[in-house]
Amino acid sequence: GTHAGLYESRNGGRSWTRAALAGKDAMNLAGGERQIVWTAGHYVLAKSRDGGQSWADVRPEGLPSLDIHGFAVDPNDPQTLYAAVAGEGLFRSSDGAETFELVSREVGGRVFGLAALEDGSILAGDLARGLMRSEDGGESWELTEAFAAAGLAVKPDDSRTVLAAGQGSLTSGVLLSRDGGRTWREVVAVEEGAGPVAWSQSDPRL
Repeated sequence: GTHAGLYESRNGGRSWTRAALAGKDAMNLAGGERQIVWTAGHYVLAKSRDGGQSWADVRPEGLPSLDIHGFAVDPNDPQTLYAAVAGEGLFRSSDGAETFELVSREVGGRVFGLAALEDGSILAGDLARGLMRSEDGGESWELTEAFAAAGLAVKPDDSRTVLAAGQGSLTSGVLLSRDGGRTWREVVAVEEGAGPVAWSQSDPRL
């Protein structure tokens, strides 16, 4: 997902071709059940039912705008979705994006990285505050690390293992948590900082 549309690689990232949504800011990608994939970004919210081959715009009720900087799907219920709307807060849908409701203004307005875990917790990378964690569906939050995470990725075969990529006052690069985002440690130092990060679905060692 990029600021200029979606690109696809079939050789492990060695080469890329434009896939869809040319010219649209589709910077977030989130998988749902079966072949369902969501993309969201600056004034973009779209859904694919065929693994990303075709896309349909989604215009739900309840969102103040479609300027969505963070997006996540609940792994326990693919009908439950979370959207971090720029300058507004965190919103939740329980009906597959037919409607959304406000969950928190405390977290969401400056969130880019967003992840929902199997234990019911939610992680958010707030650029103004740091890595935040919620255990009640996003209504209340605790700061776990002063690190401005632009990307979060949950390991496919172990939802307690999470990567966070971004910048902090003491370190920049990639952090790793093995306890569902409660504690973090640096695993890759990148002086300039890092952005989106992902695990390989086919080989979670990558």
